[in-house]
Amino acid sequence: MAKQKNSKLKIIPLGGMGEIGKNLTVFEYKRDIIIVDCGITFPDETMYGIDIVLPDMTYLINNKDRIRGVVVTHGHEDHIGAIPYLLKEMNVPIYATKLTMGLIENKLTEHGLMRDSVRKVVRPKDRIDLGGFNVEFIRVNHSIADAVAVCVRCDAATVLHTGDFKIDYTPIDEEVIDLPRFAEIGKEGVDLLMADSTNVELPGVTLSEKSVGKRFMELFDGVETRIVVATFASNIHRVQQIVDAAVAHGRKVAVSGRSMINVSKTATELGYLDIPDGTLIDIRDINKYEPHEIVVVATGSQGETMAALSRMAVGEFRQFSITAGDLVIFSASPIPGNEKMVYQVINNLFKLGAEVVYEKLAEVHVSGHARVEELKLIHTLVNAKHFIPVHGEYRMLKHHVDLAQSLGMPEENTLVVNNGTIVELDKNSCRDIGKAPSGIVLVDGSGIGDVGNIVLRDRKHLSEDGIFMVVVTLSKGKTVAGPDVISRGFVYVRESEELINEARNVVKAALIKCEEKKITDWNKIKSELRDALDRFLYEKTKRRPMILPILMEV
Repeated sequence: MAKQKNSKLKIIPLGGMGEIGKNLTVFEYKRDIIIVDCGITFPDETMYGIDIVLPDMTYLINNKDRIRGVVVTHGHEDHIGAIPYLLKEMNVPIYATKLTMGLIENKLTEHGLMRDSVRKVVRPKDRIDLGGFNVEFIRVNHSIADAVAVCVRCDAATVLHTGDFKIDYTPIDEEVIDLPRFAEIGKEGVDLLMADSTNVELPGVTLSEKSVGKRFMELFDGVETRIVVATFASNIHRVQQIVDAAVAHGRKVAVSGRSMINVSKTATELGYLDIPDGTLIDIRDINKYEPHEIVVVATGSQGETMAALSRMAVGEFRQFSITAGDLVIFSASPIPGNEKMVYQVINNLFKLGAEVVYEKLAEVHVSGHARVEELKLIHTLVNAKHFIPVHGEYRMLKHHVDLAQSLGMPEENTLVVNNGTIVELDKNSCRDIGKAPSGIVLVDGSGIGDVGNIVLRDRKHLSEDGIFMVVVTLSKGKTVAGPDVISRGFVYVRESEELINEARNVVKAALIKCEEKKITDWNKIKSELRDALDRFLYEKTKRRPMILPILMEV
């Protein structure tokens, strides 16, 4: 590759712009590339059968020899979930704080990548050199421990990327966001601020995590039944406060849900979760204790079908059943798009006689993202020349740009970008110069990227109208058996004999027409059958199933 003459810094977000999830930002200077975060998102209702969604990494794969490392801000799935898939394409070093690295290592173990991967644990205030870049890690507060912002420096420019953050003056681990360092870096000079936009639409400040702990203490008081608390597995501070409330009320704690068990185990081993001896019990032993002696910490706060709480709500949880009077606390707010599933679980719990407490009824959740006044403080301390909002849907990014301009930043110094936008930055300018390959890669089972728009379209078609198969056996172009009809998801064959018989006659007529026209090409015959059936079935049912003619020759 020819030596690059351009000495400006390029910034290319491949995820996290105009969406919540799959955060991945590329920093490119001369021959060197670093990556900040490498996350996934979860499929929406149009992605039938898809497990997870990755950012398109084509640009990274095409430039893998230039990548000096992946820098990770914190351990949420939308920031670390795609790392194993990246490492399957290239072996690049990973830099993360201790808890974040522990969660990454869980993933690498699952994917069989631990032995060959290069992992380096960093701490807040550390500075590392990666090629022509220097990266500094700055402590922030978030809904997971060990979160950091990063300051990326090269000869061309200085960029401060907040990652996901909030300002919590009384965090559970007493590790307060390093606001003095933000101010110092601001005085040194920041050419571009990239800041979390998730809560930019909400005025005021986000409450401290400690406020939830106080609420747990109040809710646990006087309860004589079993208590179940659903929350995000990664919110170690929330789990800690549930444990503290349980201990204060003389209760044992059982953890349920695969991700909750794995994250809690890792957090305990690394010293981020303190559970007194004798407090934690196996979920399988729960019936050895009286209901008033138990607190269950479970997954399922988002209504996920297979999560522990969802199975409890429909009576399919093997270890115990929710009974009248049990207290169930949803210590999370529904992620946009999950509301229907969450409220269905809540409704089912009420039907079982449980007392259900959720965010609309009590302050049992606080966000991990900064609201307007916290964002204003960061903007003021950093005092950057230019601003690009990150981590948000388009309206959030736009609101964040408006906020920056309200604080005095010139409109021409702010930029809302899309995934794949190539931003060119130096000390004096920040501009959009083009587009890199971007998009999504769908993971279905063990298949990565083998399901695309056409397959999704077919799945949508099947889900809406079903499939209608017709099987015909031919010999020298003449029908010798069939047509046989198989219907799935369209009509029930045994109850639609008249329609099926008419469909067979339509197929026979189409085959006779093909014989008369001396059509012998199988693809053409299939097309004739498909067209004839499509017209007939739509006329009769006003539905268009997927029609699949199958020809066999003897």
